[in-house]
Amino acid sequence: MLALTVGDPGGIGLDVTIRAWQVRKQEGLSPFYLIADPDSVRARARLLGCDVPIKETDPRAADQHFGKALPVVPLGNKLSCSAGFPETGNAAGIVESIDRAIADVMSGDAAAMVTCPIAKKPLYDAGFRFPGHTEYLGHVGEKYVEHALTPVMMLAGPNLRAVPVTVHIPLADVPAQLTEDMIVSVAQIAAQALQDRFAIRAPRLAVAGLNPHAGEGGAIGHEDIAIIQPAIERLQACGIDARGPLPADTMFHPAALASYDTAICMYHDQALIPAKALAFDETVNVTLGLPFIRTSPDHGTAFDIAGSGKANPASLIAAIRLAAQLGEKAEMQNT
Repeated sequence: MLALTVGDPGGIGLDVTIRAWQVRKQEGLSPFYLIADPDSVRARARLLGCDVPIKETDPRAADQHFGKALPVVPLGNKLSCSAGFPETGNAAGIVESIDRAIADVMSGDAAAMVTCPIAKKPLYDAGFRFPGHTEYLGHVGEKYVEHALTPVMMLAGPNLRAVPVTVHIPLADVPAQLTEDMIVSVAQIAAQALQDRFAIRAPRLAVAGLNPHAGEGGAIGHEDIAIIQPAIERLQACGIDARGPLPADTMFHPAALASYDTAICMYHDQALIPAKALAFDETVNVTLGLPFIRTSPDHGTAFDIAGSGKANPASLIAAIRLAAQLGEKAEMQNT
């Protein structure tokens, strides 16, 4: 059983969740439940013209209802369901949904969590003080394990897994914030996850340079020589198959993709642009370095099409499928 969070109810999270439940049999999806305000789910289903029965339930009974109704675990906070409009008043319910999904996975009521997209601005306006979903998941996860966590974003598609070292910071700040230790830590977490969760015994990491042509031997920036190369040498000394720094503009063609298991990229768009360009509807956001499994579709809230019936559920379906696969592997390792 998987726990789905509601995301921003003004976006397409409800649209694609409803649609994913409708095609559950054709897609062979594992059972899931949605943590949301049941009234907002019913309202969106009516807006979409979908005849989807909603069953209010608790996590432990959700699998009994999945075949005939979309199981919804009610939130304590009510949600406004104005399609296309982010609202600050929904922040408490959005965060509650995330918190409860984490609690369900940590308690064993769910095997993994799948998060629908959130919009950061209304959360910031309500006092949310985390750069994004990933950072908040790490913060909450630390309460369960009582030690510091380094959550790492991975975009996983059919032909590419890409991991950004720096994530939600301005591009102008990347050179100053990028450090040798940061690269080593992110790459080690990625390598361990590839072994533990993706069953790749000896993962191969391709490490991108920061500057064009990986710095051209220092002619176009010094970071590739001064920061990235020493980090790669440390990884190699630890027994990790890492190579680079590689020019990012030649890392993502078919022949290059076949030569490694994950690309370690220096900043957000260096990883996400090729991942989304190669397989936008099939790429999944996976958070590594957490004590629980979390996946998410690789798209945003898409307020402009929320409630219109145009939202494609393919990425959420892929996220549900990958979460189930990772959850099964984790269960096998624990038995």
